[in-house]
Amino acid sequence: MFDFNYLKKNLKKEKLGYRKIKLAIVSDSASQFLKSAIKGYGIEKEIDFDIYEADYNQIDLQVFDFSSELYEFEPEFIFINYSSEHLLKEFYKKSKNQQFNFSNDKIAHFKNIVDTITSKLKSKIIVNNYLEINDNVFGNFATKVEISFIYQLRKLNFQLMDFSRENKNLFIADFTSLQSQYGYHFTFDPKLYTSADIVHSIDFIPYIAKSITDIVCSISGIFKKCLILDLDNTVWGGIIGDDGIEGIQIGDLGIGKAFTELQLWAKQLKQRGIILCVCSKNTEEIAKEPFALHPEMVLKLEDIAVFMANWDNKVDNIKYIQSVLNIGFDSMVFLDDNPFEREMVRNGISDITVPHLPEDPAEYLGYLRTLNLFETASFTDEDEIRTQQYQEEAKRNILQKSFSNEEDFLKNLNMLSDLKPFNKFTIPRVAQLTQRSNQFNLRTIRYTEEEILQIADSKEYFSLSFTLEDTFGEHGLIGIIILKNIDNESLFIDSWIMSCRVLKRGMENFTLNKIVELAKEKGFNRIIGEYIPTKKNAIVKNHYSDLGFEREGEEWILELANFEPLETFIKTK
Repeated sequence: MFDFNYLKKNLKKEKLGYRKIKLAIVSDSASQFLKSAIKGYGIEKEIDFDIYEADYNQIDLQVFDFSSELYEFEPEFIFINYSSEHLLKEFYKKSKNQQFNFSNDKIAHFKNIVDTITSKLKSKIIVNNYLEINDNVFGNFATKVEISFIYQLRKLNFQLMDFSRENKNLFIADFTSLQSQYGYHFTFDPKLYTSADIVHSIDFIPYIAKSITDIVCSISGIFKKCLILDLDNTVWGGIIGDDGIEGIQIGDLGIGKAFTELQLWAKQLKQRGIILCVCSKNTEEIAKEPFALHPEMVLKLEDIAVFMANWDNKVDNIKYIQSVLNIGFDSMVFLDDNPFEREMVRNGISDITVPHLPEDPAEYLGYLRTLNLFETASFTDEDEIRTQQYQEEAKRNILQKSFSNEEDFLKNLNMLSDLKPFNKFTIPRVAQLTQRSNQFNLRTIRYTEEEILQIADSKEYFSLSFTLEDTFGEHGLIGIIILKNIDNESLFIDSWIMSCRVLKRGMENFTLNKIVELAKEKGFNRIIGEYIPTKKNAIVKNHYSDLGFEREGEEWILELANFEPLETFIKTK
């Protein structure tokens, strides 16, 4: 973790080409150090934070006055920073009867704050949960006494979680999880608190900055999608080629427990939608034996999307994995116990994340948990089948090599697509695509589920979602279109997003054909597109010109009168 002084030095660095994000901080305590730390941590993620910091203890004044600086600033994100120290003082001022309802009153007030903000702004709201302070008025008996502070604080934290599930624009920075790792005395400096009303220690502030930045990044489409695992002394103890299947260390005894728990962690990530791959210097047949035959292996071959075990260098193997998955190297994490191999990969692939694993395997998992490498802002049922989809994609790649031309390959896939407007079943996945897709994303506008629901219900917009399936299996929901009625003559393509898993399948042509069908049915004469370049979406810079749109200034125009349907080998399901 970077210390505060390092993050302050980051503020002097050039930020040319960095993504600009507007963030407001409203806090019940002094937040000037936190502002600097967040800006400094943003530099590490190539984000140039433009931060409005309200005067401290002015949360209600900023929120309930629509002429306040908060609303003038129009932030993309608002971080509402509450402190347990201020909560405790407020709790002590309540009478005994009021203390029974303390958490209920606080959550009701917070809901009012969120509703007020969202009535005027499209900001995503981040709030921290409350660090635990046990005032020891009741001692351990506080867990059974409803009027105790610790009882009310814990109840309030649960109520915050429940509310965040209801409100898709609200995200919780989990301070209590950080406190469980580092302890209350690490998070709080009584001298800073008494002298400057700064409730968080200088040592803890960088961890808060990372937590806030991680959430902002995940909502903004900057996150990890893939975990690549070395095998020997990483997934199991020992060397499979030398020790044999009976000699490797996994299970519930001794150091084997550390490797088993790492596998359990990786398995949970896979079930959450993280792609698992293997990159190991080994003979493939020998490397696969534990996955297939060892009774105490948690990970199985069906958990691995791409399995690379050979004697080639790992840089080339990881580049092959990337070509199959078609995701950015900056979306990948590589775990290897060998410092030499780690350094080779870092030098060979600049954007990949390669953690410095501790020497002792017993410390692997604890260290990895502190890194929070796989932050997410969404989870859908489709995430759980992602590994199977990438395994099927690898089979498609093998089949493609057997055809002499692309047209024959595409015909042989027998592709079908189901298209429909957004509905309550598809909205979570639609929102996720807007948040996660970076490459095939013409305008890179991010939407939450709440915002997609509003678009689906609006008469100003038309929406389409596309699935794709073929001989090898289902890709799931892989494309979305959001169209906005401009003047009853023209439809503007607000969002055109597709999963990179289906590139070069003819889905672009199929999608445009369906957009034109919808536009003509609704009486529109033209379609207007826009391409907003980012660091990651260069693959679609010629998208509209390739499809026959004509450029007019910054817009791309397609007149429908002369449009002829484009060739595609995809049929409507």
